[in-house]
Amino acid sequence: MESPRHGILVTWSMEARLAQLLGSIISTTTAYSLARLEFALRHPELPSPPLIDRLSNASPVTLQEQWTHIEGQLDAVRAFLSRHDDCRRKRAVYDTSFAWLQRTTRELDQYARAVRWVLTIEEGR
Repeated sequence: MESPRHGILVTWSMEARLAQLLGSIISTTTAYSLARLEFALRHPELPSPPLIDRLSNASPVTLQEQWTHIEGQLDAVRAFLSRHDDCRRKRAVYDTSFAWLQRTTRELDQYARAVRWVLTIEEGR
């Protein structure tokens, strides 16, 4: 038989994990912004990669208010990368600014999937 205290620990654990994920997203969004700037400076002939807003903090309230919008921005970045990769999908091999943009986007995507998983678990409770 589970104790009520165990349930509290599970909830606290999920909240702690979510706060860690959001902190990682905030720092990776900063790295993405720098990668975006470098790409735009190296390729003035191309449109700038889409913006991704930075979460103001790692709180559940901020997450609820901003998450859907940030997921949409991440979708736009993935589409941008797909449109501007070369026909062999190998641009990152010879374009370091594109590689950095691609790497930070993949990292954000991994964190976003983890956040979505946590949100889905929390909604099921």
